[in-house]
Amino acid sequence: MEMKGAVVITGASTGIGQTCALHLDQLGFRVFPGVRKRGDGEALRAQASERLTPVQLDVTDERAITVAIETVAASVGEAGLAGLINNAGIAVAGMLEFLPLAALRNQLEVNVIGAVAVTQAFLPLLRKGRGRVVNIGSDSGLLSTPFLGAYCASKFALEALTDALRQELRPWGIKVSIIEPGNIQTPIWEKSSAAAKRLLEGMPRQAHELYGPAIEAVRVAAEKSAASAIPPTAVARAVTHALTARRPKTRYRVGKDAAFLALLARYVPDRMRDALIARYLGTP
Repeated sequence: MEMKGAVVITGASTGIGQTCALHLDQLGFRVFPGVRKRGDGEALRAQASERLTPVQLDVTDERAITVAIETVAASVGEAGLAGLINNAGIAVAGMLEFLPLAALRNQLEVNVIGAVAVTQAFLPLLRKGRGRVVNIGSDSGLLSTPFLGAYCASKFALEALTDALRQELRPWGIKVSIIEPGNIQTPIWEKSSAAAKRLLEGMPRQAHELYGPAIEAVRVAAEKSAASAIPPTAVARAVTHALTARRPKTRYRVGKDAAFLALLARYVPDRMRDALIARYLGTP
């Protein structure tokens, strides 16, 4: 197989990041998947070619980013990077009225600040390789829904950052795209559900009295949505196109639900949209 360029993927331990790492490895890319635990990296190596080289990378840890960039730079040399995929992310759920500010800060630190920090660090290598930046957003960056305000805010922010970065890096020919997946079969929502449960248990009685029925309705709706989720390979194919196409799209909507939400956000008036969402979720 012809050797392709080198790519770095954050948040590659599971889900979309892991699938993208293995998919690109199979296509001949030299993949540097970012993982937080050494065991996750070893598990990836066991499924991939000898080209794949895990790097321990926590996007909220400045020292970890520095070590990762040194490792990658020493490996790729003057060839630089063909791509950076900002995938690391978490989902914080909860009503905004009672959401601990520390949880909101953590949501933005991982999904927004972390993406910027990693991009800043790897841009010199991207310039050398005339590489591309691919941000993994969400259809939640197109339309906000109740009890996911913090997560939606982080994905709306990533949309804005992608637009600005695409224009700023245009003089160097560095193309920037964002992937907007709908419901994808990924552990992030299982982790989020468990974290949300712990968060709710620590909230005052008033929170449960005010929002209890709505939260239960959203939980049931989320389980139904999960049943129709599509495999993360669909995202991996979109990422591949963004990395390799002569004229990559600026936005890739993955899944029918993402396409539908985009239309809903663009053409339906706000209050009518609110009513439709409430009806779908079964909230008061």
